[in-house]
Amino acid sequence: MSNPSYPHLLPQIRALADAPGEIRIQRIRADRWIGYARAEAALAAMDDLLTFPKRTRMPNLLLVGPSNNGKTMIVEKFKRAHLRDTVDASEGAISVPVLKVQMPPAPDERLFFAAVLEALGAPDRNHDRLAVKQDMAMRILRATDVRLLVIDEVHNILSGSRAQQRRFLNLLRWLGNELQIPLVAVGTAEALRAIQSDDQLANRFTPFGLPPWRYDAEYLRLLNTLEAMLPLRERSGMEEPAFAQKLLSAAEGILGEVVSLVTTAAVAAVAAGEERILIERIDDIGFIPPTERRRVAG
Repeated sequence: MSNPSYPHLLPQIRALADAPGEIRIQRIRADRWIGYARAEAALAAMDDLLTFPKRTRMPNLLLVGPSNNGKTMIVEKFKRAHLRDTVDASEGAISVPVLKVQMPPAPDERLFFAAVLEALGAPDRNHDRLAVKQDMAMRILRATDVRLLVIDEVHNILSGSRAQQRRFLNLLRWLGNELQIPLVAVGTAEALRAIQSDDQLANRFTPFGLPPWRYDAEYLRLLNTLEAMLPLRERSGMEEPAFAQKLLSAAEGILGEVVSLVTTAAVAAVAAGEERILIERIDDIGFIPPTERRRVAG
């Protein structure tokens, strides 16, 4: 039975605050959707694309921001809101409103169509020629009535030669024209550079930025929302200025790093029996800022 003395928690989390430590730690470490204004605006923009009637030149979106800043979580949330459905039970016909594929490590058309087939749950024979894979993927994309295609990690285009980049950019333009559906490209700033290297694509893709977070009211609301989701029995007060600034600085303004840092600190608080995240403990939990991790890896 939940304890009403946990007003800092969301109602559905209060019952968990009375659970044993190991259950609460499992919940703290689980993925969670954290709504905020920019994410909701991105979801609304994709919803708008989904309602667009077919036409020769479809509008597209480029969701761009630093690595680990919430882009993939947004498109996964969007995809979950538009799950595949059986449109004809007698024939087993499946409708897939939103298909998400991951861009291969290099701009390789054959690997790309293999990823499309895998996302559609279709058999992919590894040794098939590009033309065979492409034909099969396009037929199934039409048969399943895909209405919006999300391509994640689009910045991988730049890992190929100039000729490979050009061919893949041509492929993106051809896909939009052939299927007459919107494309949502997702990637880092390099993705914007790749798309804008092609004048025609640059005119078709509207950039939607997810920049690093700053210390402002929206960031403080984010911390409040995050704290309300963590089954700690006492209030941590992460939105207090010194605490909020410390978290933002350590995470270098990256949403995924803020969540990772807070998650680690919350687990440590449960394990130590402290039941709240203490600002003085932040330096002792072993969190390494992203810039330092890159320096060590290099």
